[in-house]
Amino acid sequence: MKVVVAMDSFKGSLTAVRACSIAAETIEQALAGTEVVLKPMADGGEGTAAALMAARQGQWIEHKVTGPLPSTPVDAGFVWLPEDRTAVVEMASASGLELIGEEQRNPLFTTTYGTGELLGAAIRHGAERILLGVGGSATVDGGVGAAMVLGWRFLDEEGRDISLGGGSLSRISEIAPPSESVDIPVDVLCDVDSPLCGPHGAARVYGPQKGATPEMVETLDRGLAHLASQVREQLGAEIARIPGSGAAGGLAAGAVAFLDARLVSGVEVVMDETQLREAVADADWVITGEGCFDHQSLRGKVVSGVARVAREGGARVAVLAGRVLVSPPALEILGIDVALACMDDSMSLRHALTHSEELLRAAASRLARDHLAL
Repeated sequence: MKVVVAMDSFKGSLTAVRACSIAAETIEQALAGTEVVLKPMADGGEGTAAALMAARQGQWIEHKVTGPLPSTPVDAGFVWLPEDRTAVVEMASASGLELIGEEQRNPLFTTTYGTGELLGAAIRHGAERILLGVGGSATVDGGVGAAMVLGWRFLDEEGRDISLGGGSLSRISEIAPPSESVDIPVDVLCDVDSPLCGPHGAARVYGPQKGATPEMVETLDRGLAHLASQVREQLGAEIARIPGSGAAGGLAAGAVAFLDARLVSGVEVVMDETQLREAVADADWVITGEGCFDHQSLRGKVVSGVARVAREGGARVAVLAGRVLVSPPALEILGIDVALACMDDSMSLRHALTHSEELLRAAASRLARDHLAL
């Protein structure tokens, strides 16, 4: 029997690489002789760089950059894939929400400037292609901070550079391009399809989890709409309604406007880069999973993407997740044969996070005994 383990990270407890390793070790111990292939997954959010580094034997290039707040430098970096000179930049490592405390979260002031510094470092390293993962941001600045690093200037009515942070977007009067533009392909790995602004945009949907009050949300949404208007009038690019342009507080939209980037499905790129389709072509089972398997998992996330590829390859599909909140009819539609939760209803989230390895190991053992061995 051949089993492919293609799991996402369990946010707050296990990386995708570690989750895959635990499941694989458990299955190998329970079912001697089983061929187990590991394919750590991600969808453009946290863990994308690590998953691709593991799959492609990449190198981690350290680089200290500006954090989400200008006064908080962070140790970040990017993954270098020497075979095709590709740099994988994960914005969460420089401008991520987890880098600052809850009391510091204020998207009027947080910035993607550090992400721009990583992009610049990757370009100087000789990158001929950049994959930009945009999940987990602390920012709602439309990617303006990152663009500043690359030579773009955003001036107010008096010809002065605007301040960093989403609260300054409405002050933009002139957008001045750099003397030298970035002329290498940039693919933005998105895990959402939100537009830049409006009822389903970056500020209204994701602003509150980044610390925005209702008043801040209004300010940020107006700022993003103003940015889109200025980009349309001065650069001739329409960024407001592109599906996915609201990812990472509009960094995706900014990448389109200022880097001529493409917005692509993060999970599709990771599946291609890790050659998942080739691995599942002759597999009996594919095991995927994440921390919380819920309705959001059904839209462009790792589990739905892996399940589709497995189904196309003729393999059966199992999900191991911290919690399973998807109904049996939805599982059937996705072609998922079994979904097991690591935690039960009586267990606290705190306990689950601190005992994640043993809980995942127990769930994988149940899967091997009750389903894979049949």
